[in-house]
Amino acid sequence: MTIAFLYAGQGAQYKGMGQDILHHHPELITYFDRASAILGYDMKALCFEDEDKIHQTEYTQPAILTVSTAFSALLEAENIKADYVAGLSLGEYSALVASGVLTFDDAIDVVSHRGRFMQAAVPAGVGKMVAVMKMDRKIIEDICLQVSRDLGKYVAPANYNTPKQIVIGGYTQAVDEAVARLAENGAKKMVTLNVSGPFHTELLAEASHQLDDYLDNVTFSDQQMPVISNTTAQPHENGHIKDLLVEQVMQPVKWSDSIEYLIAQGVDTVIEIGPGKTLSSFMKQINKDIRVFRVEDEETLQATITGLKG
Repeated sequence: MTIAFLYAGQGAQYKGMGQDILHHHPELITYFDRASAILGYDMKALCFEDEDKIHQTEYTQPAILTVSTAFSALLEAENIKADYVAGLSLGEYSALVASGVLTFDDAIDVVSHRGRFMQAAVPAGVGKMVAVMKMDRKIIEDICLQVSRDLGKYVAPANYNTPKQIVIGGYTQAVDEAVARLAENGAKKMVTLNVSGPFHTELLAEASHQLDDYLDNVTFSDQQMPVISNTTAQPHENGHIKDLLVEQVMQPVKWSDSIEYLIAQGVDTVIEIGPGKTLSSFMKQINKDIRVFRVEDEETLQATITGLKG
């Protein structure tokens, strides 16, 4: 059995995430307390009680990292270990903590600033993101490129989630035009995402520059197990991790390719760690033969332990 841990990204958050597991495993309060001390606000209250802030990028990112890292600790306690780790966008930071590249304390601080940089990079309404379902990858790429040329405004794929779901992002006018042309070319289902900016596009260049400066003061240790980069869909190379994290903010997330890489390495079991089940549903669209478990509450934790240990 070859196992990959997959860490949830932004958009998976909800009020009450982590509450059930903390009730059953009170020792995990240390993660919430450490995050609170670093950030200067009550992380437990944010995750369990705040319907508004939990969806604001600068709060969402450290909140998801906190609960994901806490959930990971429970698998570690059960001696369930990953051979590989990966995370969707923000989730890549949870993966880097799991692999020992970043300390939890550093990662919490970094993603709080990353969230702030990303939120401030593009004024509200200037950009948007739309998920395109069941449309050929090349058609989407070609239409985005053509619209960018015709309008002189950027739109491009931002997330290659599965072969059946690609998210495009960019300037609102360009995204709307791309959506219209995709519909003309047979796209049946497209969904506008409720996000605060066109993440993983070149409109985030300023956030990328700010993150570059901020990461200069962060220590990156060598990986204890391979972490798959969103940007390359290949394992990170020690010594070059910072550069790819800087790029990641404004480059497309190659999630589907990352999963295909893991499968090619012999991964036959994945565990989604963090709130929601987005990555589990992506997994079923990418390859139905891989065993999929997840950990987001006591029920899913116990099901995962039973499924892996019998």
